[in-house]
Amino acid sequence: MTTDDVVPADLAVRTRGLTKRFRSGQVAVDAVDLEVPRGAVYGFLGPNGSGKTTTLRMVLGLVAPTSGTATLLGEPMPAAGTRVLSRVGALVEGPGFHPYLSGRANLDRLDAVDATADPRTRDRRAGAALDRVGLTAAARKPFRQYSLGMKQRLGLAAALLRPRELLVLDEPTNGLDPQGTREVRHLLRELADAGTTVLVSSHLLGEVEQVCTHVGVMSRGRLLVQGPPQQLAADAETTVVVSTTRACVDDAARLLADLGLLDVRAEGTVLSARLGMVAPEKISAAMVGAALDLVGLEVRRPSLESLFVELTGEGFDVAR
Repeated sequence: MTTDDVVPADLAVRTRGLTKRFRSGQVAVDAVDLEVPRGAVYGFLGPNGSGKTTTLRMVLGLVAPTSGTATLLGEPMPAAGTRVLSRVGALVEGPGFHPYLSGRANLDRLDAVDATADPRTRDRRAGAALDRVGLTAAARKPFRQYSLGMKQRLGLAAALLRPRELLVLDEPTNGLDPQGTREVRHLLRELADAGTTVLVSSHLLGEVEQVCTHVGVMSRGRLLVQGPPQQLAADAETTVVVSTTRACVDDAARLLADLGLLDVRAEGTVLSARLGMVAPEKISAAMVGAALDLVGLEVRRPSLESLFVELTGEGFDVAR
C-alpha cells in the first residue's frame, strides 16, 4: 500500500486522478483530486456542463470512472458501495419517483427497500423527513402533480429519511423559490451543526457563499482550486486603486512601479495595480512625500465571484 492509498480519517470524500472519458472522446472529468473534510459544507462550484454531476456520480458509484479512484467515508468506491451507501444520503440529477404514488407513499417504498431501516419506525421517519422539507401538507398528493420545487423537496426528504454521515446534493435548490432556497440553506446549516458532512454542487454563487465552509471550483472538467473561501480569496491577487489629479497621473504611475506594484494601469485620473506585498499605507506615505495629489486610495480584495471569473474566464450566476 502506498502513501497515496491511505485516506486521512478527516476526509469524508477523496478522489485521486478521477477521470471520465466518453466513447466520443470527450473528457467530462479530467484528473480531479477532490478533498471534502468531515463536518464541512463543501460547495462544488461551476457552471452547468463543467463536470460536477459526473464527478458526483462517480463518487457514489453510479458511473464507472475511466481512471482514478474515489473513497467515500474512508471506503473505496464502488467496491464498498453495499457497506457505505447506507450512511450516505444523495440527491443527484433530480429526484426519480413513481408519478402516480403520493409523496408519502414514495418515501415509504424507498424506506422499505432499505435493509438497515427498522420497519417499526417507518411512519415516524417519513413524517419527520416530510416536515423538515415543508411537504407535510402535500404528503398525500400524487407526485405527478408536484411542481419542480416540490419534487426537489421530496428528493431532499428521501435523502433525509435516515440520519446520514454524508449528504451529496446536486443542485438541491433547483426550482425552488427564494423562500425555499433560504429554507434549504438553513437545513444544511442544521445538518452540519449536527455533524453531517454536506457536499453540495451549485452554479448559484450566493447560495454557496452563505453556507459553505469549503469550496471547489470546476471548469471544463477540471478542479481548478479548493479550500475555505477566505483562504482562496486571501491567496488571490489583491489590487489597489489610487485616484489622483490629471497633472500627477504619470508621476504617480512611476511611483507605484518603483514601490514594486505590478501591472500598473491608468484610466483617466485613476490608477490600478496588483498590490503584492506592498502595504497600502506605504503608498499613501510615498504619494504625500512626493508632493503628488492623493484624492483616494482603495484596496480591493477579490470576492469569490471575482476569483471564479479570474480562474475560468467565465461569468457566474449570482441569483438568489
